[in-house]
Amino acid sequence: MKTQAAERNMRPTVSLTTDFGLKDPYLAEMKAVILGINPNANIIDITHDINKFDVRTAAYTLACAAPFFPKGTVHVAVVDPGVGTRRWPILVQTPKAFYVGPDNGAATLAAGNEGIEHIFRITNRRFMLSTISNTFHGRDIFAPVAAHLTRGTQPTELGPETEKILTPKFARVAKKKNMLISEVLHIDSFGNIITNIREEELHSINIEETVNIKINNHKLRMKLGKAYADVKKGEPVALFGSHGFLEISVNQDSGAATFKVKAGDRITLFRASR
Repeated sequence: MKTQAAERNMRPTVSLTTDFGLKDPYLAEMKAVILGINPNANIIDITHDINKFDVRTAAYTLACAAPFFPKGTVHVAVVDPGVGTRRWPILVQTPKAFYVGPDNGAATLAAGNEGIEHIFRITNRRFMLSTISNTFHGRDIFAPVAAHLTRGTQPTELGPETEKILTPKFARVAKKKNMLISEVLHIDSFGNIITNIREEELHSINIEETVNIKINNHKLRMKLGKAYADVKKGEPVALFGSHGFLEISVNQDSGAATFKVKAGDRITLFRASR
């Protein structure tokens, strides 16, 4: 029995998301390990410019990119401030893909969007490099595991199945009566404030045309629009962006600068009274 990637008549794809940058040899070492195990692997770089140790941005970036990859892709996300500690190396299996990396939340959003089927702790040394450093599991564990998956290794061979996966605060939205308590997931280069709220969560408190938002010291009532230009230049609008997350934006200006907001800030949404 072969994995999803091996079943397809195509080059198996491995995506890489890291905070390594391009100055050091780390990325090349990971790619060399993958190609040494499977020379036919198609390696795609999502990004290696994640801010150092920024698991939140890695999770957001991977969640945005993953839906557009072919079925059977092995996604490797290595932003790993806990490398060498007791955090587990894991494989998360969904109906569409595999996610390989540390159990620190980097894959939680992307895998959760697709629907998690199985979670495995990676313990079988046969699928790792012969020598494992305490500081570079991306090369010594995650890259070889990804390569073996593309060659047909079954997830059950990697280690025991578990039901536990770290779900960090940035991946959770709390609901209290007619209120959603969330946080800023990302600030994009346009200054759009991207929250972790999905459309179904907003509908759960019956928000349709306008919404009350509390963010830092600002209390706002704004239109729930479809496009940035639904409001006049310089006016704020709430809308669902191209990746399905609720954004708070200012038409042709920076919402983050206007409201002095940064990633991780708390946002509370209320249903606007009529």
